[in-house]
Amino acid sequence: MSKAAERGVRYKGPDLKRLGQAILEAVGTPEDLAAIVAGSLVDANLAGHDSHGVIRLTSYVASVRNGQVQPGARAVVESLGDACARVDGAWGWGQPAAHIATDTASKLARANGVGLVTVGRCNHIGRLGEYIEDLSRAGQIGLMTCNSPPAVAPYGGYTRLLGTNPIAWGAPRSPGKPPIVVDFATASIAEGKLRIAHANGSKAPLGAVVDKSGQPTTDTAAFYDGGALTTFGGHKGFGLSVMAELMAGMLSGTGLSSDPDYSNGNGTMLLAIDVGRFLPASDFMEQADALEGRLHAAPTAAGFDAIQMPGEPEWRSRAERTSEGIPVAGATLRAINDLAQELGLSPI
Repeated sequence: MSKAAERGVRYKGPDLKRLGQAILEAVGTPEDLAAIVAGSLVDANLAGHDSHGVIRLTSYVASVRNGQVQPGARAVVESLGDACARVDGAWGWGQPAAHIATDTASKLARANGVGLVTVGRCNHIGRLGEYIEDLSRAGQIGLMTCNSPPAVAPYGGYTRLLGTNPIAWGAPRSPGKPPIVVDFATASIAEGKLRIAHANGSKAPLGAVVDKSGQPTTDTAAFYDGGALTTFGGHKGFGLSVMAELMAGMLSGTGLSSDPDYSNGNGTMLLAIDVGRFLPASDFMEQADALEGRLHAAPTAAGFDAIQMPGEPEWRSRAERTSEGIPVAGATLRAINDLAQELGLSPI
């Protein structure tokens, strides 16, 4: 196979979603839930985050088969009074539970000025920016974090005690303009992105991985041989990761990633803030647009063509990939098509 073919050919988002949904339905997922999960995966691809895209289909099906995911389970909301609520994910798919949490937090914020929702008994929720974008488009500020299976060493150590524990934060813009969204793992690299590098035979970024003896390495295989990821920014990422464990893991009832009884879920916390309670929403959005203008107009440093706002790379990727298609690497495509055929479905 040529290098060009191995890098992948492009497929339209709706085509990938149809196949993804069919695969999920074939392992017992109701149609409406399968549509949400498949749509979330493809949206991650469109946003340029292939680590959270259709590459996950094989591991998602494996999670159904090993009992981690109950494909027919549906999340339910429990009010905790005032501006607080809890979502029980019932160990079903994480994305539908996270969308219910997002809708609930948004409604609480409209009623109370703020809304705080946790999600427990919850499997992988995908890209956090997806939910924060929804809040931002509703004219609200959103903050979201979750913990995840232990893969990251604490600052100063080298054993796995923390999850990659992503944090996302977003703010609204004027109607018709993309929201400002920050979404990053508190590890030096998200495990999903390391997985792609490993599959492609690429090196890990220097300083992102330590082997099982604690020695820095660029060999991706060292992580899967008992090594660990490091926190980004040293003690700063470490501090954010610890707070994600406490605010999301503990408040959701999921527990800490380092707990021997940790259940491999995404304990999640989501905060929504109604901008209009503090100042006219139009004033906030006008100032956000003005900030973007000043940042875009600033002179660029050597090696940079432009200054991009947080979330701008994702919107640029979405526009380009919606028009030209989503590139799917050869190895990923083969794995998905093999899975589809195993389930009696036509490959893409």
